[in-house]
Amino acid sequence: MTIESTLKEAMSIEGALGVALVDYESGMSLGVLGGGPQLDLELAAAGNTEVVRAKQRTLKSLGLQEEIEDILITLGTQYHLIRPLARARGGLFLYLALDRGRSNLALARHRLKALESELEV
Repeated sequence: MTIESTLKEAMSIEGALGVALVDYESGMSLGVLGGGPQLDLELAAAGNTEVVRAKQRTLKSLGLQEEIEDILITLGTQYHLIRPLARARGGLFLYLALDRGRSNLALARHRLKALESELEV
């Protein structure tokens, strides 16, 4: 599945507000869909690179030989879900913003995981 079709599929997740595929080495987005005046996805994607980097540093400092499956940030009206791609694809993560009132977090996590496995970069 291409980046564009992956982003379109992610936007079909109930409650999706925006999605991006991000390179966390550079902070640059490889693709963005959705967002708007209330959600600047380019800015959010760049900012979330710091979240991913910080968590990776923490795992390394703790000596944990674990991979991050996803990172959840819960806001009053939104969920922000960060899913780093397998290391084989190097330095990328999917970032999905959801409306809390219209989404099912468990289903969104499941769907994002499936999209990751289908994505061809």
